[in-house]
Amino acid sequence: MSSNMAIPKTCSYCGKAFIAKTTLTRYCGHTCNSRHYKQKVKEDKIQNSLVEQRQTMQSLPTLQSANLNSLTSKNFLSVQDAAELIGVSRWTINRMIKRGELQIHKFGRKKIIQRTQIDKLFN
Repeated sequence: MSSNMAIPKTCSYCGKAFIAKTTLTRYCGHTCNSRHYKQKVKEDKIQNSLVEQRQTMQSLPTLQSANLNSLTSKNFLSVQDAAELIGVSRWTINRMIKRGELQIHKFGRKKIIQRTQIDKLFN
């Protein structure tokens, strides 16, 4: 629909003055319209990513405390579980086993540590 109107406007993206033929026109041309759309999409993606990251960071402590509670109720722990319970790496637990500080029971290749062994470390 063509119009005989000539409305002086300023482009919402680049800020240049132009003559619009309709009252709804916001951009001086298709290029500015496309660039503004891409900019809005990029900002929305960044915002969604930040919101997602905040949500995962807020739920992380509850997951860690739930995992810690389940470890404290177990009588036998794997090397990985023992490391998480104490707050050290599994390599540290393996070194403690090698030095004889922790007694283990083997089931095939799996090493099982009694919970009482962990408690003896701190008493």
